[in-house]
Amino acid sequence: MTNNKFKILLVEDETNIQNFVAALLETSGYQVIRAESCMTAQTLYSSYLPDLVILDLGLPDKDGMVFLEYVRKNSLTPILVLSARSMERDKVAALDNGANDYVTKPFSAAELLARVRSLLRISRFTAHEDRGLDGRFSIDELLIDYDARQVFIKGEEIKLTQTEFNIVAFLAENAGKMMTYSAIIKAVWGGCAQEGSIKKLQVNMANIRKKFGATPGTVNYITNELGVGYRMNS
Repeated sequence: MTNNKFKILLVEDETNIQNFVAALLETSGYQVIRAESCMTAQTLYSSYLPDLVILDLGLPDKDGMVFLEYVRKNSLTPILVLSARSMERDKVAALDNGANDYVTKPFSAAELLARVRSLLRISRFTAHEDRGLDGRFSIDELLIDYDARQVFIKGEEIKLTQTEFNIVAFLAENAGKMMTYSAIIKAVWGGCAQEGSIKKLQVNMANIRKKFGATPGTVNYITNELGVGYRMNS
């Protein structure tokens, strides 16, 4: 498998459906990671950080909603629910709890693939719409050169530490979205959000905003929502 394939975590305990969906996805060029239970899915999710999750709700150990809530605590990874539950209340509950889409069984292979493509397009290409083909990202007078790991404002280079650059790059790749403390910490340091790690993030962010020349009452590139996280304004 090549590293540039989209990774999809398939959480499904029915062997026939799991094999069918996995074959369908792999034939379409996706890398598939399989899980048959909620606990296994949580472990594999943390290990692989997939680009998308296809989730069955009727799992043998815990309800799939438990896994949905687990992912949504720290991540905006697209989740497509694939379930035999066809009642409106089940769909509404899943969507209200963070699912991006909901497909009922039995399903059309063409429709499932179309839903997958749509979610990946929204999550990846929209998030990177300002990142040009030359590996750069720009908003107003801010320019990020990912390959050179450099940041410029008004043509002047802003000297950032390696950690500061990683934070800025992550926020830029998710421009317009409020990224929680947990999501940033996991992406940059690979750990869970704790009091010490949140403080470390806040210190780094204070340095970044100072270097960016952020001042009260002016349009700043990065917005802080106290107690929630940070957003790169797009």
